[in-house]
Amino acid sequence: QVHLVESGGGSVQAGGSLRLSCAASYMSNCMGWFRQAPGKEREGVAAIVGPGHSTYYADSVKGRFTISQANDKNTMYMQMNSLKPEDTDMYYCAAEGWKWYESLRSYTYNNWGRGTQVTVST
Repeated sequence: QVHLVESGGGSVQAGGSLRLSCAASYMSNCMGWFRQAPGKEREGVAAIVGPGHSTYYADSVKGRFTISQANDKNTMYMQMNSLKPEDTDMYYCAAEGWKWYESLRSYTYNNWGRGTQVTVST
C-alpha cells in the first residue's frame, strides 16, 4: 500500500507562489492534488494520469497551478502561482486512482496523505 507525505505548504501573500511536494513510497498511474476547507467536501485541484502523464485541472486554478511528477524521486509536485485568498485550504495528495476518466473525483482514489496547509493573505 502506497504511503504519501505532503510538504511545501505555508503562508504567503496574495499573488505569491508555493510549490507543494508529495513523496510517495512508489508512483501510481493516477495521482492528484485535492483541497478541503472546514465543513466542505474535498475538491479536486489537479491530476496526472496514465503512461503519458496527462494532466487535468479544476477551472478555478487553470493557468495558475501546474502538476508534475518525478518518477526517479517518487515525488509529485504542484507549482502554485498567483495565489488568491480563496486558495486557502488544506491540500492533500492522492494516489492509486482507479477511474482515470474522473481523476478529479475523490472517490476514485484509494490512498491519501495527511495534508499540508496553504494560507493566502491579503
